[in-house]
Amino acid sequence: MKIQINSDKVGIIGCGMVGASTAFSLMQSGLYNEMVLLDADVERAEGEALDIAHGLPYGSSMKIYAGGYDDMAECSLVIITAGANQKEGETRRDLTARNVKILGDVLSELSARDYNGLLLIVSNPVDVLTYVAVKKYGFSARSVIGSGTVLDTARLRHELSEFLSVDAKSIHAFIVGEHGDSEVAVWSTASVAGVPIQEFCASIIGKNCSFALREIAERVKNSAYEIIAKKRATYYGIATAVTRICRAIVRDEKSVLPVSSVSEEYGVALGLPSIVGRRGIEDTLPLYLSQEEKVAFDLGVNELAELISLVD
Repeated sequence: MKIQINSDKVGIIGCGMVGASTAFSLMQSGLYNEMVLLDADVERAEGEALDIAHGLPYGSSMKIYAGGYDDMAECSLVIITAGANQKEGETRRDLTARNVKILGDVLSELSARDYNGLLLIVSNPVDVLTYVAVKKYGFSARSVIGSGTVLDTARLRHELSEFLSVDAKSIHAFIVGEHGDSEVAVWSTASVAGVPIQEFCASIIGKNCSFALREIAERVKNSAYEIIAKKRATYYGIATAVTRICRAIVRDEKSVLPVSSVSEEYGVALGLPSIVGRRGIEDTLPLYLSQEEKVAFDLGVNELAELISLVD
């Protein structure tokens, strides 16, 4: 018999810097009334739970504690950040074999408890792990959400905000495809409050911005490597991105976010603009790409397919 899901409860598996930062961000968000942390290092999970709980008098009201897989069974959402760390000079793909094994151990434990809530996979390579969760372990494609290119898109909008001197919330632009080296910035549909971005550059800035936009896309793609080189890991940005996805789920916002999901059209999991709500991924929007963008996107799909074939 399946355990009754508690819509006010969230679980985080993996209490490294990403998991702990996510837990702290969620504590501040007020989205949940209960949060359970799990890590292979039990004392680490207990320490993080205690440390974050000490901020509750100045934050939202919730119960935070370290627990086991039995405690995860009734969570409405389980966030998986467990995995080996990406090291300086190492690509996300180098992590594949190690993190597929770790994910398999986690999903086997959840399956043994008939877990039927949503999964939010954050560990890298997130697209491959999202695919594995659905295709190898049988979780519903709708209920398995990868963090995808949500962080990459935030990085893109931040860079554009700085360059254009416009509030990032007024900028509509997406990174799609792999969360990694083959990601694609979709300039053909990017806009500032509905004004196509090239037209905005021409009329407001007074010049063609094509070169600058290419530079921005390259910086966004390499930003994780830059951060890792400077401080050894990235965690605040992704924690905020995860909280944004959680808000769309809890409040049933039907927000369009470029999360990673298994696409039958492309045969892989990758970041695509999708409608996210209480039931998970409710629909995926069609892509409108320029010819140049489509070529780059297809190359990324092929690279992901090759990586997935190695896992299979």
